[in-house]
Amino acid sequence: MTTLIEGGRIVNDGQVFEGSVMIKDDVFASIAEGKDVPCGNYDKRIDATGCFILPGIIDTHVHFREPGLTEKADMESESRAAAWGGVTSFFDMPNTVPQTTTLEALEEKFAIASRHSHVNYSFFYGATNDNAADFLALDVHRIPGIKLFMGSSTGNMLVDKYASLLSVFKTAAQAGLPVMAHCEDTDVINRNMTEMKKVYGDDPDVLLHPLIRSAEACYESSALAVQLARTFGTKLHVAHLSTAKELSLPFTGLTDSGQPSITAEAVVAHLFFTSEDYMTKRALIKCNPAIKTADDRQALREALVDGRIATVSTDHAPHLLAQKQGGCVRAMSGMPMIQFSLPTMLELVDEGVLSIERMVELMCHHPARLFEVRDRGYIREGAKADLVIVRPQTSWTVTKDVIQSKCKWSPMEGHTYHWQVEKTFCNGHLIYNKGEFDDSSRGEEISFR
Repeated sequence: MTTLIEGGRIVNDGQVFEGSVMIKDDVFASIAEGKDVPCGNYDKRIDATGCFILPGIIDTHVHFREPGLTEKADMESESRAAAWGGVTSFFDMPNTVPQTTTLEALEEKFAIASRHSHVNYSFFYGATNDNAADFLALDVHRIPGIKLFMGSSTGNMLVDKYASLLSVFKTAAQAGLPVMAHCEDTDVINRNMTEMKKVYGDDPDVLLHPLIRSAEACYESSALAVQLARTFGTKLHVAHLSTAKELSLPFTGLTDSGQPSITAEAVVAHLFFTSEDYMTKRALIKCNPAIKTADDRQALREALVDGRIATVSTDHAPHLLAQKQGGCVRAMSGMPMIQFSLPTMLELVDEGVLSIERMVELMCHHPARLFEVRDRGYIREGAKADLVIVRPQTSWTVTKDVIQSKCKWSPMEGHTYHWQVEKTFCNGHLIYNKGEFDDSSRGEEISFR
């Protein structure tokens, strides 16, 4: 099966140029610059005139809720939402039921994804206070790394013993696996919550969420993670930075493969919303760490360009709408964003926050480089043909009927975008095409290192 995509502007490797892409079976066979179309017989020809052709988005931070929490979301529904949004690969987090903190639970997730995921997949292995020895038995070619919760999470996944933290960072370095850390200081959060409850009652208003899960809580924990990574030479990726203060930490940015690096991630919600949006969005935008001030958002946006932020993802975390009611205690934290992450970032391109070339680096190239993903993240000959075609200057509004996540709500509902995902290819297969979706499609297990 050969497919020619012609007439569009290709964004890849820091360049934007008019050209054509030829896909043979599941890989990119050729990339040609210029208006001349390569000669040949093609099973399918796609005219991408007026569109941009990007590598498929790699979302390195999602919570698809399966197994055990499938009333909120599941592998099928959320991977479908991913494809609708141009996301062709995802790394899922370990706080499911059971948690992905044993080899058996990890294998179960791979089995579920092989049956139900429409796009490519892999899974972080979760650290606990007592499972660091497991890291040495993990297959480094199958998983992106270790997920460490240095702030309150579900079950026993909060690693709050200093000796255990030492063991996690040391053993991950020995295993050759990066650590992705959720950094919030639980003692600071608990102290803030106690004080707020004294004044505002048992369920303080969601407007207070960024004061409870404060900038101090984020910085103290992130600084400790950086210190431990430098001590043991551990490759560290600090998840969902949310404050200007954290950006003062010595993030090294990406280094050559195999060299220790200390990098940072931003998620779309922290780049789009500010604490002022709690007035209208209420708990729909409640997430951990909390969305903070306009100054914090501006600092994060600037860091997208100057290199302090290495990757952009979503922290996609669906809940039932009923579970999003209440304040800082009662409303659950997390929101579904994967379907709208690419259009939102393209909106920031239109606003002049960053270039489209830089956006592709943050959402495609850098995730592939940082986690050493094999043969994905670029439009290159011989690489897996993961690709998305987007059309600018096309207005559409998010309505409930277009939301693909199982929870059927989004904080972006009612928002009008001016970029639209037209087509998504995964492993050379046209999985999404202008509102039509191939339910029979299945993604592949991602390979690393």
